[in-house]
Amino acid sequence: MSYLRKFHARYFKPSSGRKRSSSRDNKSIMVAGGAGFLGSHLCERLLKAGHQVYCVDDFSTGLERNISPLLGFDGFDVIAQDIAEPIDVDVDVDEIYHLARPASPPHYQADPIRAMQTYVTGSLNLLELAARRGARILQVSAADTHDDSQLHARTEGDWSDAAFLGRHSSYEEGKRCAEALFSDFHRLYEVDVRLVRIFNAYGPRMRADESRIVSNFVLKALRGKDITIYGDASKTRSFSFADDLIDGFARIMASPASLPVPIDLCNPMEFSIGDVAEQVIELTGARSNLILRPQATDTPRQQRPDISLAMQEFGWRPKMDLSGGLLQTIGYFDRLLAGSKRVVPEPA
Repeated sequence: MSYLRKFHARYFKPSSGRKRSSSRDNKSIMVAGGAGFLGSHLCERLLKAGHQVYCVDDFSTGLERNISPLLGFDGFDVIAQDIAEPIDVDVDVDEIYHLARPASPPHYQADPIRAMQTYVTGSLNLLELAARRGARILQVSAADTHDDSQLHARTEGDWSDAAFLGRHSSYEEGKRCAEALFSDFHRLYEVDVRLVRIFNAYGPRMRADESRIVSNFVLKALRGKDITIYGDASKTRSFSFADDLIDGFARIMASPASLPVPIDLCNPMEFSIGDVAEQVIELTGARSNLILRPQATDTPRQQRPDISLAMQEFGWRPKMDLSGGLLQTIGYFDRLLAGSKRVVPEPA
């Protein structure tokens, strides 16, 4: 029996014909990708607010340990399913959060075709469910779907991984296609949609093998290893702490009007890659050295969001600064390294 089926048999509690809650305060909510890094934080917040939560995940990148503490909630159901397969669950939902997607290069590059199916077919299945149930649906997209303002006339050989022929194409083009589907379902079928784009999410429950800047640096420092920076250490990035993002998702979902326009959520403060590494070394007390290596692929020199819409329309602004967020992330990985019975994998 596959792990997916074993997990389904162990945890899935069949619906007893529950209908959508008549209370505006207590909703029936589906979180696709609910066992993932951000999805599990969202499930936890919704459960503590008193909502019925259906966590849909195929556990290809989501982790059982992320949701194990939530299994004690009466209002928590786990539906072990790949959203690229038809979604025919006997539940009525008020809201759907779509966070189901392999988001790190090692995961979507391992099987880019399956990844594209998740981004596109999975989004289509969730949108059809929202249309059938009359549910509000929020899509969590990524900064990579933004137009590259530095693009200029190029020859065919000049296109980088940002192009549809590159190794990042399943992720970037898949997310763009998903955004287009959300926009079209709103325009053609009046589905109540919301679109958000996030930048460099980090915090507790990140996977150790995702090849993200923060998790890579933290794990290297905690293991007493040197930190490798690929490319120019002066390139800047903005970072999104998990709790801030979850607050933004909830605020945007609660808006009374459908929002087919993408909304950026991130802390707009910019930090050079080198500065992030130095902060991690200082906060961990490590003696790691910085090793500079050539960048294998072209990456943006700068990624900075414009969060004016989120601030003006939803009163949202990030609360966590980078050092505070790094401390929480370091604490999480430190506990994981110290207490895990299984070896925490090295970053890819």
